[in-house]
Amino acid sequence: MRRLIVEEPYSKSALLSRRLAAFALAVALIGVAAARSGIDPPAALTVLSGSIALAAAAILSALLAFAVIWRTGRQGAGQAAAGLFLALLLLAYPAYQLAKTTHLPRLTDFSTDIADPPVFSASRVAQAARGGRTPKTLPASMRRAQAQAYPKILPIILDLTGDEAFVAVAKAVAASGWRIVDETPPGGRMGVGHIDAIARSLILGFPCDITLRIRPLAGQTRIDLRSVSRFGPYDFGANQRNIHTFEAALEAQVDKK
Repeated sequence: MRRLIVEEPYSKSALLSRRLAAFALAVALIGVAAARSGIDPPAALTVLSGSIALAAAAILSALLAFAVIWRTGRQGAGQAAAGLFLALLLLAYPAYQLAKTTHLPRLTDFSTDIADPPVFSASRVAQAARGGRTPKTLPASMRRAQAQAYPKILPIILDLTGDEAFVAVAKAVAASGWRIVDETPPGGRMGVGHIDAIARSLILGFPCDITLRIRPLAGQTRIDLRSVSRFGPYDFGANQRNIHTFEAALEAQVDKK
């Protein structure tokens, strides 16, 4: 005599959670690709926001599935767990970035000289590279907020001549992975050199505009750096990282001498 074994059906919420999480991953990849292409950053952010919403829906579906499975004994715990894990993985990085905004000032423009920040080049080449943008100088109140939140961001003093410092700075910019868009060595009437460059974030490739001022002093050279994010009300630490990245690269170049 055969026994008829009736398997419990799968929880629809469990299946939905896995599918939503997989769809959220696909949308996130599209958003990252769009952001790195640089075609339309605001549109890329909209796509990425959509992937976050889908991941949140996947988490809710997974939680609902666990409740249904616990109450009815239906199958699908593995599906719900997979959906929950993938959704949490997708939300981890945005959640980390959002958490940083709770203790960071609302700044997207950082400078090692808050009293007299370096000015970006207004040449046609530099403006074309920046998409026609030239960052404006921040008011003194916002500069003071930077000084209070980041007291270790200070000018760099090198025991090098202006020409030697200019070469070292150019090599450090290249070592940082930035693209130089305009440069002038120290000398001439003003005696001050500059390098304008563009840095891009590691994951999304969003641009930061950077200008470096090379000012010869008596037996030394002072380097000031200004880094400005193009998009959003927060830089999520990008400009601070740019300054630290450059300082480390410059130190490595100077140590070679």
